[in-house]
Formats: sequence, structure tokens, C-alpha cells
Amino acid sequence: MVNVWMTKQQVYVLLRLIGFAAVLLGSLWLLGQVVRLTYPFIIAAVLVWPLLPLVRLLRNKLRFPNGLAVLVALLVGVTTVAGLFTGLTFLAILGIQQITKYAPGWFETAAVHMQEFFNDTVLPMWNEITGVVSNLTPEQQQALHESITGLGTQAGEVLGQFGQRLADALRQLLIAVPSSIIIILFILLSFYFIGKDWGTIRRGVVAFFSAGILRKMRMFGAAFRIRVFGFLRAQLILMALTSVIVLIGLTIIGVDQAVTLAIVVGIAEILPYLGSGTILIPWAIYLFIVGDLTLAIGVSIVYAVTLIARQSLEPKILSSSMNLHPLAVLVSLFAGFQLFGAFGLFLGPLILVVLVILKDIGALSDLKQFIVHGFKEENGEDKR
Repeated sequence: MVNVWMTKQQVYVLLRLIGFAAVLLGSLWLLGQVVRLTYPFIIAAVLVWPLLPLVRLLRNKLRFPNGLAVLVALLVGVTTVAGLFTGLTFLAILGIQQITKYAPGWFETAAVHMQEFFNDTVLPMWNEITGVVSNLTPEQQQALHESITGLGTQAGEVLGQFGQRLADALRQLLIAVPSSIIIILFILLSFYFIGKDWGTIRRGVVAFFSAGILRKMRMFGAAFRIRVFGFLRAQLILMALTSVIVLIGLTIIGVDQAVTLAIVVGIAEILPYLGSGTILIPWAIYLFIVGDLTLAIGVSIVYAVTLIARQSLEPKILSSSMNLHPLAVLVSLFAGFQLFGAFGLFLGPLILVVLVILKDIGALSDLKQFIVHGFKEENGEDKR
């Protein structure tokens, strides 16, 4: 007698699960191809969306023609983006100029102090332990010291040249003329035509989907806006808080250009789980190496206060905006980094947010219902 280890219902569940997985993978592949071929138009649609209130204001209140309203909104958007980009570029160039000016000296000074530390501390300690150097002739000891001095000088020169080349490369990267003029032109033209015919495009999309799917899409859009904009607002608050704390701390310890450094450290807070430490920690280590212990301790205290304030306030700020468990965020960061590299540090949490929203709006429960029980019409037929 043949043993049946799967019922008919279980076979249907397995087939629906396999079918859904195949459809999902195929859809993701197709979506990737569509995005690769149409990303200028997608970018244009994303840019049109926040400017729609301005278009409606110009069209309904000021009685602008539809085309002229879209054109004015386009000019306002381009001017705003260009102004922000120009400001950020100016700050970046200013910072790179400062790095270009001081970095070679920093590297050479650090190398000299490391060499002095080796000669004055490490080498005498080694002599006391082994007595090897002390047994050498005066000529051999002089040759050894000259070799160490030459090695330190060469290391300083190499580090200085590396810092100079790195700073020059960053400067050239920032001031280089963009090579994507054609893509930008397509985005601008698409912005105009999409904004001009937004109503028609929206009605076409609405007519394509069923009422249930449209309801889910609206719920998803509302939840996505709340979570993403809440996350951005929380990050801006944390960046501003970090900048203020660093500005106060650097002003107290008497650091030059405290405002510029505070802004740069605040912007660095956007880096996941690194934040201000990417600047303040290497800076403090460098100050310890060169022997400026007072300033090194001051910078370390500023970083400690910044870290404590962020760790204390970040859960309260993010919990109300994202409603995500910290462990889930950590897993999404690691998985995203393993799958997509550095870009995955941003893509991983984004995928997590999408999954959580799908769960909140009931899409995942509907999917589970379909895989386990099939279509609703099938349930009705089974009951009959």
C-alpha cells in the first residue's frame, strides 16, 4: 500500500508558493530592466510629485495655463536643487582646500613624532631588554640611527604625497563638469510633460488596477511617506543636535574654524553606526600621536558627549518615526552590505521598511491567505 505523505491541499499550497516565488523573481528581474531603461523618467516623476501643490496653486489660484504652471514649477525646483547643490559643493570644496593645505603637514608631523617616539622610547627600552644595540660599535650605532631617521623621513614624505594626491583627486572630482548632460536633459523634458499631463497619467493608472489594489496602494503610499519622511526628519534633528554639541565643545576648547568643522561632523552623522566618529576619532588619535594631549583629550570628550547624547535621544526620535526594532535594523544593514556593498547600508533598511509596511497594511497576510487557501472564489467553491 502506497503511503501518501502529502495531501492534495498541501500540494496546492506548495504549488502556489513555488508559483509566487517564480512570479516574484521574474517581476524583480523585469522591474530591474524597466528601471535601467527608464530611470530618467522615473526620476522626473519623483521630482514632479512634491511640486504638484505648487502647480495646482499656480493653475487654480493665479490662473496660469497648465503648461506655464508646470514650467514655473520646474524652474523653481531646478533653482532650489541647484542652490542646494552649489552650497554643498562650496562647503565640500572649502573643506577639501583646508585638507589640501594642512594634510601633508599633518602626515609629516605625525611621522616625525612617531619616529621620535620610536627613538626616544621604544629603542631605549629595546636596548635595556636585549642589550644588542649597546654592544654594537659606535659606527654601527650611528649607521642604525641614520637608517631609522631616513626611514621615518621617507615614510613622512610618502604619507604627505599620498594626502596631497588624495586631496587633489577629490577636488578634481568635485569641480569636474558632469558627463550626464543628455540624461539631465531627458529628466527636465520628462518633468515638463509628466507634470503637464499628470492628471491623465493618474487616471490611466487608476483605471488599470482594481479597487482593492488601489486601496492597498494608497495605504502603502501613506505609510511609506510617514515612515520615510519621519526617518529623514529624525536624521536631520540628530545631525543638527550633533552639530550644535560639537560647535559648543570645539568653541570651549578653542579650535579654529569650529563652525565649519561642526557642520562637517554633523553631515557625517548620516553614515550608519559610524557618524561623527569617522572624523573625531582619527582626529583625536592624530593629536595623541603628535603630542597635543590637551586638545586630544578635549576632542575625545566632545566625541564622548556627542555619542552619549545621540545614543540617549536616537531611540526616542526614531521609535516614533520608524517603529522598527533595533535588531531588525542591524540585520538589514548587515544583509544589505553583504548583498549590495556600501549601497546596501541604505537599501537594506529601505527593504525592511517596505516589508514592515506591507505587513501593517495587511498585504503579507493576504499573501499568506492566498498561498494557504487560494483565491476567494476557490474557497467559495470548496464550501459548496
